[in-house]
Amino acid sequence: MRRIDWDEEGARWPGADATRFLDAGGLRWRLVRRGPKGAPPVLLLHGAGASAHSWAGVMEDLAADHDVIAPDLPGHGFSTLPAGRRQALPVMAREVGDLIDALGVSPDLIAGHSAGAAVALRLTLDGRAAPRLIYAINGALTPFRGLAGVLFPPMARALAANPLTPRAFALAASGDSDTARRLIRGTGSRIPEAGLKLYQRLFRNAAHVDGALRMMAQWDLEPLLEDLPELSCPLVLAVGEADKAVPPDQAETLAMRLPFAELERHDLGHVMHEEAPTRFAARIRERLAAAASASRARRA
Repeated sequence: MRRIDWDEEGARWPGADATRFLDAGGLRWRLVRRGPKGAPPVLLLHGAGASAHSWAGVMEDLAADHDVIAPDLPGHGFSTLPAGRRQALPVMAREVGDLIDALGVSPDLIAGHSAGAAVALRLTLDGRAAPRLIYAINGALTPFRGLAGVLFPPMARALAANPLTPRAFALAASGDSDTARRLIRGTGSRIPEAGLKLYQRLFRNAAHVDGALRMMAQWDLEPLLEDLPELSCPLVLAVGEADKAVPPDQAETLAMRLPFAELERHDLGHVMHEEAPTRFAARIRERLAAAASASRARRA
């Protein structure tokens, strides 16, 4: 399957002027990096089916005083996924670890949206990163419940195993200009038209769809939940009260179980960092400053 061609498409995407490509961990990564050298580094990880564009508004604001890095995750957007490469959570976390090693950065804060939050946590638990804080935006951190927990993972695996599925979905999206609008609204969010057009371009690419399906098909969160009590840094669980993709009560349950976790509520949907990027840039900035101050106090 042919991935989106940067030479043909790159100018359409936010962050084109700050985009670079890098080989790490056997993958060809596309990442956007903004902000002054030497500033506190922040790593932003998007969710399944998205790309670095999801963070464009947050990056524009946060890069005023932070070194902000947002990659396309493996198999998503313009980043590659070699044939046969697994997309299980520990594998993806290791791949992101290889990327930040190649960049020579140690993020002070990692923010992850949805499945990206699980990657951030696994990355940290496995010792590949040591952030002061993890900021999870509507983190997809617990398995589907009830009948969905029985049906959805096998369905995703079956879809990912069929090479025709990504092509069929991409073909359908090519003939239906409202695919992205329906999917995003189905999560409880309303985002700008420019963002919808970018999602529509992603959904029309079979290689991107294949990467997202493989990620969902191989996702196993039970080991992550077992290991979470060992997390060595604070965790903020930012939840959208209107989120229809990840029920807010899942984060509430986690916050009660984990003494180092703090719940932060917002009146928005699943992709709320795209709905209110200025708000979330401010929250990330404030949270990181508070974590740095607490760290200095502990050393004093």
